[in-house]
Amino acid sequence: MDQPLAGKSIAILVANGFEELEMTEPQRALLKTGATLRTISPEQGLVNGWHGKSWGHYFPVDKQVGEVLGADYDMLLLPGGERSVTKLQQSAHTRRIVGHFLDAGKPIAAIDQGIQLLAIPGKLKGRTLAAPEAVRAELEAAGGKISDEALVVDNVTITALGHDELAAFVEQIVKVFSEAAAVRKAA
Repeated sequence: MDQPLAGKSIAILVANGFEELEMTEPQRALLKTGATLRTISPEQGLVNGWHGKSWGHYFPVDKQVGEVLGADYDMLLLPGGERSVTKLQQSAHTRRIVGHFLDAGKPIAAIDQGIQLLAIPGKLKGRTLAAPEAVRAELEAAGGKISDEALVVDNVTITALGHDELAAFVEQIVKVFSEAAAVRKAA
């Protein structure tokens, strides 16, 4: 069984109200690659997903956002969910962790509103992103270039607009994260 991400640690950054499928679908696929996934959140104990038009399931939180460093992880997944993203944006710890991944050139996958967490001033220079209309100006102000495509892979940064792109997003996460792991292993 091929496990290209064995030994790699992936942080999933969420708060209450994250889009459940935008976390669980990539999570399932990444577990099959041998990756270790950790749920990072400002919540204590459990974090509550959003599924469809109502609250979804509870998921265990592995570490609180203030207790971790970006250096603790090899890759980062940023699911959407308006409530989750709004809460995460209010945290300096979120900016510190996401900023580390952007500065270090580590793989990041962001979907839907999760893309908004990449809008850290000066950190997106030269990166092309898919972005919801509502956050395009904010991402451009941070140095990002916005594509009209619904799914964009720019080196090790993967962005997708939402549920319609979820299957392709998951496929690209596995591909890009696996390639990045192979490159780092060879270096």
